[in-house]
Amino acid sequence: MKAIERVNIARDKDRPKITDYINNVFTDFFQQKGDYLGKEDASIYGGIAMFHGRPVTVLGHRKGKNVEENVTCNFGMPGPEGYRKALRLMKQAEKFGRPIITFVDTPGAYPGLEAEMYGQAQAIAGNLAAMSTLKVPVISIVTGEGSSGGALGIAVANKVYMLENAIYSVLSPEGFASILWHDSARRDEAAEVMKLTAKDLLEFGVIDGIISERGVGLSVVDDADVANVYDRLFARIDKQIAAALAEFDGMKPEEIAKQRFEKFRKIDERFLDNESLAQMGNV
Repeated sequence: MKAIERVNIARDKDRPKITDYINNVFTDFFQQKGDYLGKEDASIYGGIAMFHGRPVTVLGHRKGKNVEENVTCNFGMPGPEGYRKALRLMKQAEKFGRPIITFVDTPGAYPGLEAEMYGQAQAIAGNLAAMSTLKVPVISIVTGEGSSGGALGIAVANKVYMLENAIYSVLSPEGFASILWHDSARRDEAAEVMKLTAKDLLEFGVIDGIISERGVGLSVVDDADVANVYDRLFARIDKQIAAALAEFDGMKPEEIAKQRFEKFRKIDERFLDNESLAQMGNV
């Protein structure tokens, strides 16, 4: 499958959303709102839940399931209030020793004037810094689009996984083509060059694993089989989260934070020596 086809599937409006993952993988979810500073940002959705009898904090980007929800959630593009809310929930989780599970699906942080005026860059940077030192396990799953700092703002995790048809990159293929070639119509070519698919990122060591979708996508299954396909997907996500958390059982809080730091440090070192990245620089 071509990279641009993965992009189209990742953006499909009918893909499961964070509310679907929470309702099918967790129980007893209690939503928490607000950043205690500005306002409620509906594009970040999160709270406390139970995972196999274990309290966890779960949060992620929310795009909405229809036009009305899309507008309310700003199409999954958080402002600074959303990232501050996410950080509030994560710091609370650390205080009470709860693992953190995040679901990433955003075209990027909101780039509007108001967001910049109220500290968008500072809010994202603050999340990156704080997540680097959290002393509880953080598990992130890229379920659709994972673009730019808007995605990374909740994805500095001990373990990062991607759904088979998800994408994860510094910006959209359209943005890449516009900047590099001054022609957004070359998005298909850009998608190939960017190496944004789960397979590419696993090979680069950016992610820790791929969760198979087996049928979840654009018109891949009949309506009658949709529920079964999604149930199997939720079961695989459940199994992956359980396995990831088990790796950190018994580890000291300082060891958990160190593992996360070393993980991202190794990514930097790997990229510095990667010949394919040098080739990308000559495109």
